[in-house]
Amino acid sequence: MIIGVPKEIKLQEYRVALLPSAAYQLIKHGHKVVVERNAGVGAGYPDADYEKAGCEMVAEHEAVFAKAELIVKVKEPQKSEIALLRPGQILFTYLHLAADKSLTEGLMKSGVTGIAYETIEVNRRLPLLEPMSEIAGRMSVLVGGYFLAKHNGGSGVLLGGVPGVLPGKVVVLGGGASGVNAARMAIGLGADVTILEVDLERMRFLDITLHGTNTLFSSEAHLTDLLPKVDLLIGAVLVPGAKAPKLINREMLKHMRPGSVLVDIAIDQGGCAETSRPTTHDNPVYVEEGVTHYCVANMPGAYARTATQALTNVTSRYIELLADLGVKEACQRQPSLIGGINVMGGKVTHKAVAEAHSMKYETPTL
Repeated sequence: MIIGVPKEIKLQEYRVALLPSAAYQLIKHGHKVVVERNAGVGAGYPDADYEKAGCEMVAEHEAVFAKAELIVKVKEPQKSEIALLRPGQILFTYLHLAADKSLTEGLMKSGVTGIAYETIEVNRRLPLLEPMSEIAGRMSVLVGGYFLAKHNGGSGVLLGGVPGVLPGKVVVLGGGASGVNAARMAIGLGADVTILEVDLERMRFLDITLHGTNTLFSSEAHLTDLLPKVDLLIGAVLVPGAKAPKLINREMLKHMRPGSVLVDIAIDQGGCAETSRPTTHDNPVYVEEGVTHYCVANMPGAYARTATQALTNVTSRYIELLADLGVKEACQRQPSLIGGINVMGGKVTHKAVAEAHSMKYETPTL
């Protein structure tokens, strides 16, 4: 099979979908890997590394799409890229379709088989999303603490406090991969940390493993009680494949202190606050109701090298499977791949995406 690795063109996206070492393994399997020039430079992988691995390098973005049977990306195809996709082609990337109806319609029209990293589920886990969730979770505390600084428009609270001064209060909505990693970082800084979660078994796990963290059943009443005292609020809720639930409305936000910070990790799936809207690394924050909102839609892209390595660690075996066997046989060998098929043959083939856009759901034809 011919695997194509285009350069990411989303604003300030420096990750690349395939490491030279992973490309080398695919070539050893008898496949051809076509890589756009400078695709890996932002993550610290120059063209020479791909050439050494045996990849074919092309200068034109369009050429990668034209040559490849399997397109491997990091972020969802941009508007100009949708027109380059064709029936029978496989697209393997993060899609987050529940938050973007026009993208869903564009992929349906293209006829491509769109397989989303974030909806492949194994034993109630999302193994291809977890590494990015871990990075976003850890990063959320770093950026949250940065924007709490007075010169950045924050309240001037140091999350760890100092002897004789109480630490800052961090509230994390959701105890999944991103929430746990946010809590770990906040605890490491010495902050006062509370995780809100609805799964009682998950709360028991968090209570046992995250010493120094408070757990609280997630409800509007509990959240409203906490908000007047919160310095950093981290939205880390996730419903696989679906839009993030809006847990924070504008009225609730008014209870927060001026200069406090909201980091909405769930912005890829539409955000968990009524006031959240996607931002970029160039212009990452804005203020609503006196609260600084950080809603960058590709947070892990800031740490492109680490993120690229972590992503390829989990995607490479699925890429090999798709390249070796094709979609049908790969799904038979690894049934979890079926849950990743969001669009196929012009149809929506993931229930949560169909429900998000009031579209007809059809099972993938395998």
